[in-house]
Amino acid sequence: QVQLVESGGGLVQAGGSLRLSCAASGRSFSSYVMGWFRQPPGKEREFVAAISWGGGRTSYADSVKGRFTISRDNAKNTVYLQMNSLKPEDTAVYYCAAQNEGWGTEMAVRRYDYWGQGTQVTVSS
Repeated sequence: QVQLVESGGGLVQAGGSLRLSCAASGRSFSSYVMGWFRQPPGKEREFVAAISWGGGRTSYADSVKGRFTISRDNAKNTVYLQMNSLKPEDTAVYYCAAQNEGWGTEMAVRRYDYWGQGTQVTVSS
């Protein structure tokens, strides 16, 4: 069992930056693939980024490549999402999630077993 708590969301102007954090409690954090997803208003939840167990592999949605960076610190049981050059279309509730089905399924919402409660990110134009 893994419990996930996100933080770091807020209101920012277009072009600005935010760093989201996701603190995990429970066992074997380092054995989980960690992902960030977002759900814009009125839309379905979508993949943003994922990172493998040791951090050696990362994956990004095309819409955030070059602007967002995912990282993890297994000693602190924390995963991060650095978001730069934010756009109004990045406005959403951002969720962190964990799964241990392995790399190759990291973009699939349904493959994730554990979810945080979400943190709101609002980007004004």
